[in-house]
Amino acid sequence: MAGLLITFEGPDGAGKTSALTELVPRLQQIVRRPIVVTREPGGNPISEAIRQIILDPKNTAMDKRTEALLYAAARRQHIVEKIRPALAADKMVLCDRFVDSSLAYQGAGRDIGVTAVGKMNKFATEQLAPDLTLYLDVPSELGLQRIAAHRQSQNDRLDQEALSFHQKVRGEYLALVKQYPQRIKTIDATQSLEQVIAACQTVITTTYRDWFN
Repeated sequence: MAGLLITFEGPDGAGKTSALTELVPRLQQIVRRPIVVTREPGGNPISEAIRQIILDPKNTAMDKRTEALLYAAARRQHIVEKIRPALAADKMVLCDRFVDSSLAYQGAGRDIGVTAVGKMNKFATEQLAPDLTLYLDVPSELGLQRIAAHRQSQNDRLDQEALSFHQKVRGEYLALVKQYPQRIKTIDATQSLEQVIAACQTVITTTYRDWFN
C-alpha cells in the first residue's frame, strides 16, 4: 500500500477530536495527495450502527468482552470498506482512534488483558498498523474535568466510568508509547488547543516531508 495511515489517540478529555477537526483544513492546504478523515468506532454505516450500541449509556448490562468484540467488529468493517481502499488509492488517512484504543480501554481499563485484546484485533485487522500515531496526553483528572465542563449532552458509557478506570486507560497508553517509540509520538494536551494543533502539524509534516508542498 502506498498511502499513509495516521491515527490520533488519547484519553477522554484530551481534545483529540477537536484538534483533528481543526488540523485537517490546515493540512489540506499543503498536502499533495487526498486526505480521508474518519473515526472509530464508525466510518461507515455498519460501524456507525455498532458505535451507537457500544456507547449508548442505556446499555449498562453489556459484558466487557462483548464490548471488545463489538469494537473489533466495527474496526474490521471500517478497514475493509474505507481504510484499505483509501490506502490503495495513495491517500492519507487520518483516523480518530484505532487499535491502541482497544488495548487501553478494553485491555487495561476493562481488565480483559492487553494480550487477549491484541490477539482479537490482529484477527480483525489482519495486522494492519498505523504508520504514525499522535498520542494526545492529559492527566485523567483534567480530562474528566474538561468533559464535565464542555459536554452539553449526556455522556456516553465510557465517560461515566470512575476515575480509576480512566487512570488505567492512560497508564496503558503511556506503556504503548514506551513500547512503540518510533510509531507513537506524544503531544502535550494540557497546552492550548492552538498549541496542540501546531504540534500535531509539525510532527506530521516533518515526518512525511514528501507529502507536502
